[in-house]
Amino acid sequence: MPANVKTRILFRSKRLNIYLVRYPQGHKVGPHLDMIGDGRLYKLNCVLAKPKAGGEFLCEKNIFNVFGRVILFRPDLYQHRVSRIERGNRWLLSFALTTP
Repeated sequence: MPANVKTRILFRSKRLNIYLVRYPQGHKVGPHLDMIGDGRLYKLNCVLAKPKAGGEFLCEKNIFNVFGRVILFRPDLYQHRVSRIERGNRWLLSFALTTP
C-alpha cells in the first residue's frame, strides 16, 4: 500500500493558504472540483520536484501553464486530476487564493 500524502500548512488566512505537499509513489488524484462556499478560488501550483514517471497534472482549462511546473487555474470551475505516480515523489508548493 502506498504511503500517505503529506501536507504541511505554511500559511493560512481567510483569503490565502500556502501548502507544501508531497505525493508519494503509487498515489493519484482522481478528477474533481475544489468546492468553496462563496467567491472564486485560484490556485497557483509550483511543482518543485516531478516524479521519475507518472504524476502528470491534467486540467480542463488553465489560466497559464509553464512547462508543467508553474500552473495557475480555477479549481472551483474546471475539473483537474493527477495521474498515478509510477516512480518517485511529486513535491508541490501550492498557493490557494479566495476572492469575493
